[in-house]
Amino acid sequence: MRTIPYGRQDISERDIQAVADVLRSDWLTQGPAVEFFEKKVAAYCGAKYAVAVNSATSALHIAAMAADLGPGDVLWTSPNTFVASANCGRYCGADVDFVDIDSRTYNLSVEELEQKLATTARSGGKLPKAVIPVHFTGQSCEMDQIWTLAQQYGFIVIEDASHAIGGEYQGSKVGSCRFSDMTVFSYHPVKVITSAEGGMVLTNRDDFYQKLLLSRSHGITRNPAFMTEEPHGPWYYQMLELGFNYRMTDLQAALGASQMDRVDEFVRRRHSIAERYNRELSGLPLRLPWQHPDNYSGYHLYVVCLEQDKEVKPHRQVFEELRAAGIGVNLHYIPVHTQPYYQRLGFHWGDFPKAESYYRSAISIPMYAALRDEDQMFVIDTIKEVLR
Repeated sequence: MRTIPYGRQDISERDIQAVADVLRSDWLTQGPAVEFFEKKVAAYCGAKYAVAVNSATSALHIAAMAADLGPGDVLWTSPNTFVASANCGRYCGADVDFVDIDSRTYNLSVEELEQKLATTARSGGKLPKAVIPVHFTGQSCEMDQIWTLAQQYGFIVIEDASHAIGGEYQGSKVGSCRFSDMTVFSYHPVKVITSAEGGMVLTNRDDFYQKLLLSRSHGITRNPAFMTEEPHGPWYYQMLELGFNYRMTDLQAALGASQMDRVDEFVRRRHSIAERYNRELSGLPLRLPWQHPDNYSGYHLYVVCLEQDKEVKPHRQVFEELRAAGIGVNLHYIPVHTQPYYQRLGFHWGDFPKAESYYRSAISIPMYAALRDEDQMFVIDTIKEVLR
């Protein structure tokens, strides 16, 4: 029986050659290929700076460090995300809270955010030092409104755009940081493009850029302009901060840079797949993805939700029948506040009802650029059969 995964990489011979070229070069770890990849992504997105690291989790962590998050501070994010979007605040010793989602986009709700900010301010509670909106499935949050609230309440905005490279918001590429202080991308194999593992932080702020560079590599600088004294010689470096070894290798960067040449092609293909799903699955007891008119999604995921008010099979049964038929469906995401770690911090089921309602009905079906038409039709026909 064939198995069709929910997502997978698309590696070309050109990608393989790019990696082989690095293996034959003098550099394997962080070197010229990393810098080339960073400049390529920054230019594509229209951002001033990009800092490549070994994962999007590392990227979120150093972005939180650049925002100077620490004990006594609070980070707010969406409960409908992978745990890394919240954990990055905890790594810095900050407290974490959540803002419920919009029932149409499944992104962090601007209305909920505005209400929570106003209520917290009126009560004299702790306002967030940073907010991380998550561009779920590749569709940008309503960043212009979030940015306006950031100016009003004084918080830093870090876009978790792990799903969204190649997407656009109000005519600008996601990653331009037009409505944020920093943006994070993921290059995991199931994402729009891959570097096998990897992540990146983009920013237009000089001060954040310097902090990101330090945090990525042990807090060390070789730049005399940032040292506390004159260099002792050409070998000299200084550790200015407590940083980490989050460096990306040139092998990964070569693959990522090669993949960037096809990012627009990949996203167009994902849109074509989504359009076919939209046509073929309409009329079934499913809620199909809604796209905001200001958005051009990166379409990392295609999520359908069972319409629970109609007579359909239970959520788990549908999920298991699809998997039994060879379709590698998945569920994105289990609400972060329901995880045991966060429940020990005081969160409970019922705290964010929209995210929880979404979780009880959502199924991610196959979406990747290399998905063949015949495989997509098999997915469609099987969904129809299971829901019949």
